[in-house]
Amino acid sequence: MSSIDVSGITVRYGDVLALDDVSLTVEPGRVTGLIGMNGSGKSTLFKSIIGLVRPAAGQVRLEGADPASARRRGLIGYVPQSEDVDWTFPVSVRDVVMMGRYGQQGMLRRARAADRDAVDEALERVELTDLADRQIGQLSGGQRKRAFVARGIAQGLAERAGILLLDEPFAGVDKRSEATIVRLLRELAAAGSTVLVSTHDLHALPSLADEAVLLLRRVLFHGSVSEALEPGNLARAFGLESDADQEEAP
Repeated sequence: MSSIDVSGITVRYGDVLALDDVSLTVEPGRVTGLIGMNGSGKSTLFKSIIGLVRPAAGQVRLEGADPASARRRGLIGYVPQSEDVDWTFPVSVRDVVMMGRYGQQGMLRRARAADRDAVDEALERVELTDLADRQIGQLSGGQRKRAFVARGIAQGLAERAGILLLDEPFAGVDKRSEATIVRLLRELAAAGSTVLVSTHDLHALPSLADEAVLLLRRVLFHGSVSEALEPGNLARAFGLESDADQEEAP
C-alpha cells in the first residue's frame, strides 16, 4: 500500500485554481523531491495532504487513513515553509520540539516519558542536543530550521516509521544545517519512513532524493531524478515553454 495516496484533488482559492486534478502516490522508504516554481501549488499540496486545506474534489489517504485520523495517530510530521514565531518569546529549543508531541498528549498536554524520549531523540538527530535549553531566538537561521525539523520528527516519526513532509527546508540555511538535514532525511527513508520534500536547490537534488515530482498546478512528471532534471521537463515545470510547445505537449 502506498504511504501517500493523492487522488484527483482540485483546490481553488476563490477564482484562483491552485491545484488541478492532482494525483500522486509516494511509497515508503524513499525521499521524493517536489519541484516547481513559486505559485506552482507545492505548499497547497502539502496543506491538502495533512488536511489543512479541503480540496474541492478528490481525496487524500495516508497509510490508508484520512488526514485527520493520520494526525491523531501520530503518523505524520510536517515542517512548513515559514514559521509565524515571536523569536523573543521565552521558549527554549526543547519546548519548541515538544510542541510536536501536543497532539498525542491530550487536553492537559502533560509530557510523558515517551514524549521526553521522542524529543531527546529528535534533538540528537538534528545535532541540537547541546542547545536544547537555549532560547529559540538565540539560534542561527539554520539552527532554527533544524529545531523545526526536529519538531516534525517528534510529531510523527520518533516511535515508528511514518510520513514526513518538509516545505522548502533548505531556504536560508547554512551549509552545515543543509548537510545535516539531507543526512537525516536519507536516514529516515532508509529506516522505512516516507519523506516528501520541496526544494529549489536542483543541484542538490540527486544527493537528496530517490525520485522527483514536477508540479505546475498539476503533476507534469513523476520519476527518476535524472529525467526530472532534463531541460525539457524543467522548462515545462518552470513555465518556460512557448505556447506552441504547450499545445503539442501530451
